[in-house]
Amino acid sequence: MTKRVHILELRSVRGTGGGPEKTILLGAQRSDPRVAVTVCYIRDTSDAAFGVAERAGVLGSEYVEVAERGSFDPRIWGALRRIVRERGIDIVHAHDYKTDLLALMLGAAEGIQPLATAHGWTGHSARERMFYYPLDKRVLRYFPVTIAVSSEIRHELLRCGAHPDRVRVVLNGIDQNAFRHRPGLERPARAQMGLSPDDVVIGAVGRLEPQKRFDLLIRACGELYRRMPSLRLVIVGSGSAGEELQAVARESLPRHAYRLLPHRTDVDVLHHGFDLFVQSSDYEGTPNAVLEAMALETPIVATAAGGTTDILEHELEGTIVPTGDVGALVAAMGHALADRERTRRQVQHARRRVETTLSFAARMRTVENIYLELAARGRPGIQPPAAAEECA
Repeated sequence: MTKRVHILELRSVRGTGGGPEKTILLGAQRSDPRVAVTVCYIRDTSDAAFGVAERAGVLGSEYVEVAERGSFDPRIWGALRRIVRERGIDIVHAHDYKTDLLALMLGAAEGIQPLATAHGWTGHSARERMFYYPLDKRVLRYFPVTIAVSSEIRHELLRCGAHPDRVRVVLNGIDQNAFRHRPGLERPARAQMGLSPDDVVIGAVGRLEPQKRFDLLIRACGELYRRMPSLRLVIVGSGSAGEELQAVARESLPRHAYRLLPHRTDVDVLHHGFDLFVQSSDYEGTPNAVLEAMALETPIVATAAGGTTDILEHELEGTIVPTGDVGALVAAMGHALADRERTRRQVQHARRRVETTLSFAARMRTVENIYLELAARGRPGIQPPAAAEECA
């Protein structure tokens, strides 16, 4: 039997994480028999909200943690090298700016292949935007392969000097069997949210962070409410912008017309209570929330952020609007809610797409082929970058 390729999925995140956690943990659980995956998260000991270990336990993923005290704890280096040696790791697969650098260093120190997935640069702090993200884009130039989760991210990496042959676009996928519309859940889902069958419900799901622009969605719903008093807005998620969004909601809508719910693990159930799903982001990688809506047959209005246009074809599978445009969002939501026959056709097309090209199984096959390709190359070397523009 051919030797199994041993992968270390390496990531650093705070709290419950986001879309990449779904992809990493489910991918580890469903890996090909030729591939053995260990998921490793670097966890700050001060992070009381960290929830990845529990999610890994539910899925039965092979999971280890490396504890750190603060962002620059040098002890993690020795712990990571021990994991690589003890588990016979062939490829270390990084998923964020911190682990991208660590993966490149581990590749050089341990003679293994580094691989990175660029999920995007969505943080909003000045330190991230002015230092960490530009540095990360430079680091990724030296990887033998970087997976970009959207064509927009690939273009950015090429602009910053990555060689075109070493950046592969692999869109996120979804388990279409786990996310499936189930007739009969509409009333229970609405009851959970304190809504009635006669309400017109606009739903949104995601981390409450500035780049998601839920403030834009709230204001758009405030305008639409004036001519549609049965409208109700539900936003599901947690994050740093929670208090600010509560204030915007109080200014824009009457109290009975909105619900800001904390992070939930049953969004597949809540979707059954939505008449329309809306993404209002300024920036995305490939949005898992949109994939979930496609699979659950919820009509979609989404901004043209990041990889959204890679997975959702305008008019065929949903409606795409420009980022940052309240008026366009109001018009698109009103049209989608008024023309039910059009939205019915769109959700059928969207469901077919997640059953084929955007299925999680299709994505896994592509990534596993990259693993096997890298493993066949033998000992890696640092790859020189192409010519680059100034990368900020």
